Amino acid sequence: MLLNTPFTYAEVGATRAAPLPSGYRHVLRDVEIGAGRETFDRAAAALMSWRMHRGAGLSVDAPAPAAPGVPAVIRIGAGPFRLSAPCRVVYRIDQPDRQGFAYGTLRGHPESGEEAFVLHLTGAGRVRFRITAFSRPATALARIGGPLTVLGQEIATQLYLRSMRRLSRP
Repeated sequence: MLLNTPFTYAEVGATRAAPLPSGYRHVLRDVEIGAGRETFDRAAAALMSWRMHRGAGLSVDAPAPAAPGVPAVIRIGAGPFRLSAPCRVVYRIDQPDRQGFAYGTLRGHPESGEEAFVLHLTGAGRVRFRITAFSRPATALARIGGPLTVLGQEIATQLYLRSMRRLSRP
């Protein structure tokens, strides 16, 4: 069902390279989460299996680990205050020193845009985690939310970072 739904934005794959498209709010966070191959491997396993999202307090309904074409519905909240965000994986990075993926929004997502999550094991053995995103409101609720919508995105970003730090530890 979600697999054939078109993305809600034209710039599919734009999180791969700078500059990000204009007309959107941009997020770029690049933090060190640890050191060493084992830390990198633990973090990559958590990221690709959606555990980072779950560790941030979200629920994820996805039929498989993150890979191009895999749809997911990410949910936050409970009961009548539960918000669903349908998306689909746009691309996956699978290299010895870089792992990650990006997903793009589908119809029904409160925002329109793309978010990428990429781990990098540097030559110095440090593990860095980068979140790159561009988005704009896609629903009336997101537009009405204004600053609260932006605050929600900032909180989600911080929760993702905290989750990755925790999941990358032994």
